[in-house]
Amino acid sequence: MKLTRLFDILDHQQHHYPQQEALCDLFEGELRSLSTEQIRHQTNQIAHGLLEIGLQPGDRVGLVMYRNRIEFTLLDLGIQKAGLVSVPLYPTISSGEYEYILKDSGCKVLFYGGGDLATKLSAAKTQVPSLKHLFTLDVSSSNDHWETIWQDAADTPLGTEIDGESLVTIIYTSGTTGHPKGVMLSHRNILENALAAAKLIPIEAGDVVMSFLPLCHIFERTTSFCYLYCGVSIVFTPLDNLGGEDGDLRRVKPHFMTCVPRLLEKVYEKIYQKGLELSGIKNKLFFWALDLTNDYHYDKIYTGKAKIKHIIADRLIYSKWREALGGNLVGIITGSAPCPERIAQVFSAAGIPIREGYGLTESSPGITINGYNEGQAMLGTVGPVLDKVEIMIDKDGAYQDDEGEILAAGPNIMIGYYNKPEETAKVIQMIDGKRWLRTGDIGKIIKNDSGTEFLKITDRKKELLKTSGGKYIAPAPMENKLKENILVEQAMVVGDRRKFVSALIVPAEEPLKNYCLKSGMTWTELAVMIKNQQVISIYNNIIDELNKDLARYAQVKKCCLIPHVWVPIREDGSEGELTPTLKLKRRIILEKYDHEINALYLEGTSINPIHGKNNFL
Repeated sequence: MKLTRLFDILDHQQHHYPQQEALCDLFEGELRSLSTEQIRHQTNQIAHGLLEIGLQPGDRVGLVMYRNRIEFTLLDLGIQKAGLVSVPLYPTISSGEYEYILKDSGCKVLFYGGGDLATKLSAAKTQVPSLKHLFTLDVSSSNDHWETIWQDAADTPLGTEIDGESLVTIIYTSGTTGHPKGVMLSHRNILENALAAAKLIPIEAGDVVMSFLPLCHIFERTTSFCYLYCGVSIVFTPLDNLGGEDGDLRRVKPHFMTCVPRLLEKVYEKIYQKGLELSGIKNKLFFWALDLTNDYHYDKIYTGKAKIKHIIADRLIYSKWREALGGNLVGIITGSAPCPERIAQVFSAAGIPIREGYGLTESSPGITINGYNEGQAMLGTVGPVLDKVEIMIDKDGAYQDDEGEILAAGPNIMIGYYNKPEETAKVIQMIDGKRWLRTGDIGKIIKNDSGTEFLKITDRKKELLKTSGGKYIAPAPMENKLKENILVEQAMVVGDRRKFVSALIVPAEEPLKNYCLKSGMTWTELAVMIKNQQVISIYNNIIDELNKDLARYAQVKKCCLIPHVWVPIREDGSEGELTPTLKLKRRIILEKYDHEINALYLEGTSINPIHGKNNFL
């Protein structure tokens, strides 16, 4: 069976390995599920229902939900079969942002579910002339219920006239500055990416996978099509109920999942914190087992005494970590933001294989992924290129000799930005008759012993700092290294056009509190403690450890401790310091902390550096 459109995957699954529980979700404590045949039947009805309310092929339909649920995928596939174009949106953006995206895309219909979306979307609808219908997934809402459009509709197949090059979705990139741009992706763009990923991830038909990253983001959405192709059971769960004795990880016991690095960092922090709370021999065993991971690398084979030590550590310590994550995980792919190398190393050594991938919305998203077979992965890199994808490193002299901007080509590269041909021309470049995407990321190629090439990301082109001395500084690797410390929640390196490099650090409150209490210090609140000289000394030591591996001109000379965690959106609805995919909004942070940053560069100010090893981590 030749697959050319995304919805062809349903027929592929039905033909090769039909599932009784193909799509499931844990909704309000109850497990809901649909079989492959039920999905095919219902998506046909949705397609007919959308056309019956007056939509024409090519019209745009919005999707926004507060959590992953079966309805998103059903609507996504139904919209495709009707020849319509989906516009997924984040649930946490403001009414103004909804208004901009809905107006720019010309959405005619929007489906939503959960939270305060009814209020925000109703306000936006008054300003968007094209938007004719709002349909809710929640019965209690004032708008029409989504089932009314399809319950009595026909279920005959549609979509025979749609080809693989047809526009299937417009995804608005969250962006760190200015208005978002609508990335136009075709069936082929996403399908080729999903099929390439399916060759690398360690799942088989009938396995159970968990999905909690937002489906409105291309990372999880493409992964969901990969799952459908592989014939596994997808269980959608909310992000806020993963851990704990009664959490969804223990309940679902997934074989595989995707996640963002911040989640892995949080899990690691909890594991580390539990280790600190142990006493006596249990405490010593925990940190002995943790130390054993220091020399781990992918494909490492333990022999002799090292093997015996690893077996003991596995039985006493690592097995408990795996059990906390459900006990069945054979792999996790992380993406959307850089993953600290230490995080991937610790989990993988403990039998929870972490692999990092890399891509952009504009590349559907995958460009490279570390694989699970021997020789397919290397710590500190984002892996080899995916099948049918090519990359080149564009060296223009601004970076190290072996570094440059990453360009990518292949069937996964976007059609362009919606209504923005000039913006498209800035990132799509024709070279020898081939379309290349300028990623805006800086990287280099590294080879393993067998000659396999791996991509290493060194920074964002737009985020490179240039000191007043003319030296280029890559902040992301430094920030990732800082975040490997259990006491650092978030960090941002600053110093563009300044005479030296500094850092803003958000302390990890709970670990810092426990450390202070164990050290005999009186804890009050974070805003007060960050002014305590002993606390400042702790973070000075962390900076000292970072600086040991940096060139003198790149070393962090001063830092400022920030008492508030950075978030995508504040409780009062105001703009936060992170994008919905948890990337730093550097411009916003620079503006918000302008006073604190300027104070770092006043003559006579100092963080009173105290040199010496930080024994906490």
